[in-house]
Amino acid sequence: MNLEEYRGVWVFLEVKGDGLAPVSLELLGAGRQLADKRGVPLAGLLIGDGVRDRAQIAFAHGADEVYLYDAPIFHHYRTESYMRAVIACVEKHKPEILLYGATSTGKDLASAVATDLQTGLTADTTMLDVNAETGLLEASRPAFGGNIMATILCKKHRPQMATVRPKVMKALPPDPSRSGRLIEESIDLREEDIRTQVLEIVRETKERVRLDEADVIVAGGKGLGSKEGFQLIHRFAELIGATVGASRDAVEAGWIDHQHQVGQTGVTVTPKIYFAIGISGAIQHLVGMQNSGLIVAINKDPNAPIFQACHYGIVGDAFEIVPLLMEAFQQMADKEVQYGGKV
Repeated sequence: MNLEEYRGVWVFLEVKGDGLAPVSLELLGAGRQLADKRGVPLAGLLIGDGVRDRAQIAFAHGADEVYLYDAPIFHHYRTESYMRAVIACVEKHKPEILLYGATSTGKDLASAVATDLQTGLTADTTMLDVNAETGLLEASRPAFGGNIMATILCKKHRPQMATVRPKVMKALPPDPSRSGRLIEESIDLREEDIRTQVLEIVRETKERVRLDEADVIVAGGKGLGSKEGFQLIHRFAELIGATVGASRDAVEAGWIDHQHQVGQTGVTVTPKIYFAIGISGAIQHLVGMQNSGLIVAINKDPNAPIFQACHYGIVGDAFEIVPLLMEAFQQMADKEVQYGGKV
């Protein structure tokens, strides 16, 4: 493989509704930084049916080019059809870096493409950088149960690929005046060539905990001692209208369902306010909430790593401190009702 033939940073643009998935916009922001550092173009790879207009969204968020596969065979996502389009485009244009969102679609597609192209793939990346001289993508993620951060390099194969968790990177403010080059691609692919068919789309009916959309999260950890102790988190969250989160230890102890878990093996969140109560601050948890607007930590251990990541830290017993906070918030709420507005 002649590595010098590969040039450019690409982002797989995942279609969602009438636009693009938020993680794709976030990756365009991250990709813009990588491309500028390397002095190469940033391109989006857009696949779907009737999705041409999404290219302008990509241009507005930093893309210089968009490679477009627009055909009825791509109406629904299927691994085989999308994989063959990605591989054809990669082999033709040879990007040095290709990024995907770590969504169900992105993870499925990236692993299939990496297998067929026999290149490397770093999964669930939380930090990205590139060596301006060598072009090596530095993809970092927690490893060994979240005890260390590993930076993974793909030295001998191209493209270098990574899936990146939603909410980890930041999208650029859209600039509607930006434009770019739209490159229309085609592939000789018929319906009978695809081994799977989408017969029906069944929408989720169970109410889901939407941690990734929450403005305020109250999260608890093993420092709460028991499932009964964890009820303090529920009461506090209910009082202030917050969403309940949890550390991996609390979930594994059976105190709360996995859908509440924040961290590398849970959900990445960026609320305006994040309360970390009884959470020590292991790396795997920090990478899931470190971009929160305001982090308030309560822990008995003054040396807990969470105090290195928070904006405000309270050293003490949660069962003494949280009731005091609840009392203060309740008094504020009572005054708001009394005076008919915010205090």
